[in-house]
Amino acid sequence: MYFEERAVSTHQDLIDRDRKVTFHASTHLRDFAHGDAPGRVITGGKGISIVDKQGREMIDGFAGLYCVNIGYGRTEMAEAIYKQALELSYYHTYVGTSNEPLIELSEKILKLAGMGMSKVYYGMSGSDANETQLKLVRYYHNVLGRTEKKKVIARSRGYHGSGIASGSLTGLPTFHNHFDLPIAGILHTEAPYYYRRSDAQAGMSEREFARDCAARLEAMILAEGPDTVAAFIGEPVLGTGGIVAPPEGYWDAIQQVLAKYDVLLIADEVVTGFGRIGTDFGSHYFGMRPDLITVAKGLTSAYQPLSGVIVGDKVWQVLEQGTGEFGPIGHGWTYSGHPLGAAAGLANLAIIEREGLTQNAAETGAYLQRQMQATFAEHPLVGDVRGIGLLAALEFSPDKANRAHFAPGLKVGPRVSAAAVEEDLIARAMPHGDILGFAPPLVITRNEVDEVVARAKRAVDRVTDELVRSGDFKA
Repeated sequence: MYFEERAVSTHQDLIDRDRKVTFHASTHLRDFAHGDAPGRVITGGKGISIVDKQGREMIDGFAGLYCVNIGYGRTEMAEAIYKQALELSYYHTYVGTSNEPLIELSEKILKLAGMGMSKVYYGMSGSDANETQLKLVRYYHNVLGRTEKKKVIARSRGYHGSGIASGSLTGLPTFHNHFDLPIAGILHTEAPYYYRRSDAQAGMSEREFARDCAARLEAMILAEGPDTVAAFIGEPVLGTGGIVAPPEGYWDAIQQVLAKYDVLLIADEVVTGFGRIGTDFGSHYFGMRPDLITVAKGLTSAYQPLSGVIVGDKVWQVLEQGTGEFGPIGHGWTYSGHPLGAAAGLANLAIIEREGLTQNAAETGAYLQRQMQATFAEHPLVGDVRGIGLLAALEFSPDKANRAHFAPGLKVGPRVSAAAVEEDLIARAMPHGDILGFAPPLVITRNEVDEVVARAKRAVDRVTDELVRSGDFKA
């Protein structure tokens, strides 16, 4: 009966039912529940495209949420998950219990990561992985007798999750307002966002701006007291905060400050891990030397929920010391190291390696960047074109020479995103700015890049024309 009902339900029937029962993430709850915001039911996908219940096919220029790296419809993923479910669908990983795919996956991750990484702890999402990171940082310093060294510095516009602690690490007002966040002990320093540098920084080169960011971080550490600052967390490339690659010399300058004051570095590789910018990890690209790494999304290409905390040897030795003194570590999730997630991760990483998708992200990503620059650098509505690998963004401005902002009420970014949907292209309106983001699956080809850029161009042109007609913009 269930499958018969699914077969005859129309798209609108499903949306109407959905409005009555589902609490959706990042959604205007009132408008959606009362039918004043659109809905969509996705039924399938292949390659870089998805299909809804009406049969409408759309290019997914954002790979879900930066995560479907190997593309949609990979039957070998379903087969790997199914095979594992037949053998062992679940068992916990407490008190030294493991499963074969988990052991193989951990070996694979550590080999890919290098950088002195020692062990992998598993969860279900980037948010819970960063909750784990915060606990490990506290435990690490407590074992070493540094009971006051507990503050963690994140960055404005960083994204590290939506929980109480992970949401506090996130540096976007949308995730703080009305939730009483951030919690005490979590601070935010300047984002490495060269395009949006302050008037006082306007004349700086990228390297000068990078040094200024590091100087501001050092000033914060000194103001708080070095004996109270435990760790610094950052994405190699800012993701949800605007898809912003750091300015030249940024990570070198930051790491010098962290080393000076014995502050741990957590690299949040949820977006950049497993090939997104053309290297196995973003840390490799930028010469980062993290003590801890957060991974998720690209680990399974979202075919199963799975995240990981990769623990460097320096931290691991202290964790061992702590359990030697205090007994078994008091941390665990029911689904840590889930065998279906591990099987999915192994199959996913095998596809990435076999098909050379990291190299494709480097090469086709470079082509994407060239095409975006050629198409949009001189567009009157576009203030900045930026990106790295298969991450790209357009930032809109009414006066690009002065890096001016549009009035928030015009909602230029969301309007361009909606116009892109009319062109059967999904590109994301990024929060906290008029920014359109792109993060297509790593399987994308040059011809498909051309199609993404062409559809995006039509969307940007449409909104430009609307703004000109309304008198809100002079082209």
